[in-house]
Parts: sequence; C-alpha cells; structure tokens
Amino acid sequence: MSNYVRAKKHLGQHFLKDEQIAQDIVAALPSYSSLHHVIEVGPGMGVLTKYLAQLPNIQLKLSEIDRDSVAYLKQHYPALSDSIVEQDFLQIDLSKLFEGQVTVIGNYPYNISSQILFKALENREQVECVVGMFQKEVAERIAAPKGSKTYGILSVLCQAFYTVEYLFTVHEHVFIPPPKVKSAVIRLVRRKTADIQCDHRLFFAVVKTAFNQRRKTLRNALKPILKGASIDSHLLDKRAEQLGVDDFVGITNLIEKLGTVHQ
Repeated sequence: MSNYVRAKKHLGQHFLKDEQIAQDIVAALPSYSSLHHVIEVGPGMGVLTKYLAQLPNIQLKLSEIDRDSVAYLKQHYPALSDSIVEQDFLQIDLSKLFEGQVTVIGNYPYNISSQILFKALENREQVECVVGMFQKEVAERIAAPKGSKTYGILSVLCQAFYTVEYLFTVHEHVFIPPPKVKSAVIRLVRRKTADIQCDHRLFFAVVKTAFNQRRKTLRNALKPILKGASIDSHLLDKRAEQLGVDDFVGITNLIEKLGTVHQ
C-alpha cells in the first residue's frame, strides 16, 4: 500500500488496484472520430489517467478537488499538470472548458454519482457519452427496463436521451480498502435523435413527480402538475414504473396541450 493510499484510507475512499479493469473502463470509450474532448472525474491516483493519456488526438482534462490527489497527479503525471482542473465537476461550466462535444469518464465517487448523471443530462447537447464505474445498485437502476422494481427517475431520464449499456460487474476485492458493495461499469451514448418531441422541462417535471409517489396511479401522482385539470388517457391509470419513455413523452404532450399547467 502506497503512502498516498495509507494517508487517504481513513477518509473512506476506495482505490481501484486492478489494472485490467482500469484498461477495460478506458476501452469502453466509443471509437468516435469525434472523440476529441474527454474529462475524467476524480482521477485520484491516476489509475485511469495513465491509460487515457495514451489515447491519440484527445484533449484530456482532469477534474479533481482533493489537494493531495492534485499533488500526486502533478508529481506522477507532470505532462498533465496543465490539464488538471481544481474544481468540483458539478460546478464546472463545460461549455467554457471545451469547444465541442465532451465525453465524461471516471471511477465516480458513489456519493455524487447520481448528481454526475444529472449534470450530464443538463448538458446533454454537449455531453455525447458517459462511461464509468458506479455502485452496482445505481448502475442497475440506470439501465433498468420498465416494470422492474429498480426502474425510476434516473432510468427514464437517462434512457430518454442516451442508449444505456450495463457492461460488467466489479467485485469488492479489486479496491483498497474493499468497499461493502459491488460496483459496475456502464456506458451511456447519446441517441442520434436527442429531441424527444416534447417540452423537455415539462418532461423532467412529469417524470420526477410521477416517481415521487410511485405507488399511486399517475392520475393521482400528477395532481400537483395537473392543478385540477382532467386528461382522458388510459396511461394515467397506470403507475410510473409501468410506463416507458414514449409513454411519458405522450403524457407530457397531453399536459402541455392543456395550456394551464404551471411548470
């Protein structure tokens, strides 16, 4: 165990030690001719960074806020010193950092992994791909099909704009120290047609409101949005987990036609 890992162990951080898995994560990046801009979130000791740095013709940025990690990266990867962005990824303005499309990759901190995806969704016109490691439970939720118990807000929103692939499971023993949960690597590639043919802001509100009371039918769960208005659709007699992306788009368009909804 390195002095760096020993110093960080008490903070509850888990460091990937399996080089093959690191290579597999980087290999999961799509082979776009447009893959020029890549940002790694939380590089830590650079286990992914070393392989990202070998990719040809990319502009690589590293988002890291831990001072010790920044110092470690500058010492071990001096050629990338100018690529380190000492700022919380969630606060970064991607449009100012990159000109053009962006791919996000990382062994993501579990406590902000969902927020990272919402950040990608907010910037979906620029973020063309997200690859990385999540807690297995979160990864399964993102990739879950309608009708499953894990299907929820992240499932619908991510699948509306991205093709989601659950790539492989990562076991606890490949980390120092081993976490108490399994991990998984997934890939989200933006759909060629990212316009889901409805008001996106209202779509987000409908999906979130529907799942906030997932045991109720949508007719009851969406009362805060409908404001007493009535919609004649059999879809509103179902629960949120029974509906696919296209169903939510249809409901959103029906609500928008009312013209009286406050978003």
